[in-house]
Amino acid sequence: MIIKITESDAHKQLAFDIRTKVFVDEQNVPPEEELDEFDHDSETVHFTGYENDKLIAASRLRFVEGYGKLERICVLLEYRGNAHGKQLILAMEDKIQQRQLTKAKLNAQTHAVDFYKRLGYEVVSGEFMDAGIPHVTMVKELV
Repeated sequence: MIIKITESDAHKQLAFDIRTKVFVDEQNVPPEEELDEFDHDSETVHFTGYENDKLIAASRLRFVEGYGKLERICVLLEYRGNAHGKQLILAMEDKIQQRQLTKAKLNAQTHAVDFYKRLGYEVVSGEFMDAGIPHVTMVKELV
């Protein structure tokens, strides 16, 4: 998969389209909760992943209180299980380290906790609901 940092509004819209397919259409997240004010913040970094020139994955990264916050990580259903999510996360972690930060944080859907644990993330919260889906907060020290 080829990962790109998305800068133009047109390319950001493509990322939003993937997120809508995964979170709104597939997981029934309300559209007004999926796309928010952070999507248009100049500090937010949007990532897109392509396989054979087809957009198959997206995510966003924000910098909050001295750490990188990984958000909206998604891969189209038919492309899951091929390490695309891992590649996105590694690219996001690299961007965090480029900013001279050493901590990554994310809110994981509980069904994905083991996936994030394999990438070095640790659960640091109890379970909570976000958009009607159970989540936990996870962190990783980047070295």
